[in-house]
Amino acid sequence: MAEPRPGAAPPPLLRRVRWRLEFAGVWTGIQLARFLPTGVHQTVINPIAWTAWHLMAQRREIALDNLRHALGAEMSDAQLTAVARRSFRLLANTLPEVVKLRDALMGPGARDHLYRHAPHLVAVFEKARALHESCHGCIFVTPHLGNWELLPYISAALDIPMAVVVRPLDNPHIERLLYQSRRDTGQMFLPKRNSMLPLQHLLRQGRSLGLLPDQSTIKGVPAPFFGRPALTTPVPALLAMRNERPIVVAACCWRDDGRFVGYVSDPIHPAPDAGEKAEVLRLTTAMNREMEALIRRHPEQYFWMHRRWKTYD
Repeated sequence: MAEPRPGAAPPPLLRRVRWRLEFAGVWTGIQLARFLPTGVHQTVINPIAWTAWHLMAQRREIALDNLRHALGAEMSDAQLTAVARRSFRLLANTLPEVVKLRDALMGPGARDHLYRHAPHLVAVFEKARALHESCHGCIFVTPHLGNWELLPYISAALDIPMAVVVRPLDNPHIERLLYQSRRDTGQMFLPKRNSMLPLQHLLRQGRSLGLLPDQSTIKGVPAPFFGRPALTTPVPALLAMRNERPIVVAACCWRDDGRFVGYVSDPIHPAPDAGEKAEVLRLTTAMNREMEALIRRHPEQYFWMHRRWKTYD
């Protein structure tokens, strides 16, 4: 969890007020999600998503521009707009869904709950557990697709010990709230900054890692993603090479009936004795290819409103 730097000046009053208001909104939403029946909380989410679509003009245009470049050759403008709108709605559903399911996924009957309600999901993630055990830890990566926040709960329920890298939120009150919720899964969570050495140590101890590597970064490798170079973090590739562990792409998505379906790729193994620069690019390209294939299956479930192809000239 992010903490203020010692001696740092307090943030401006307006920012502190905004943080409090944002926290109040998130906390209220969590309580509503916890106590409202599923059908009712969906009727609350839909107008929130509609409002976000109309008010967040910059994010809306980023999503539409990304979609035109990624899928414009395959979809009409109307179809692309429908995909973008649905991605807003499904994103609004992510946290409330975790709130609804967290108690069932953290209790002693978590695995039985998964077997009853998401047998397809369990069958796929048994493959993830087998890879974790046979490789003595894997580098699991997932795009911002479907409900990625559920993956630490699912992996904990299926006895896959994980260390998950997260970007601390700007709002410290919401960050503390989410940190507590995530920590309750029993999994480890590390801030992204300066995480390489701790991650290597945990990997060598036999713990698997969880990363979301599909956001632009100034230190990224220009690897193909939907036909365009996208600056992609080299961290998964470097961890794979330095520790002789595979990269495995995983995701938890929604089916048309509202149930979950899981995806776990075949392992992407580092080549022994390969040159670092070329091998980082090869592994990163293979990772992006697997993530792109999943996104193409469920384009409406992807986080299109991020500037994925941002450059830093």
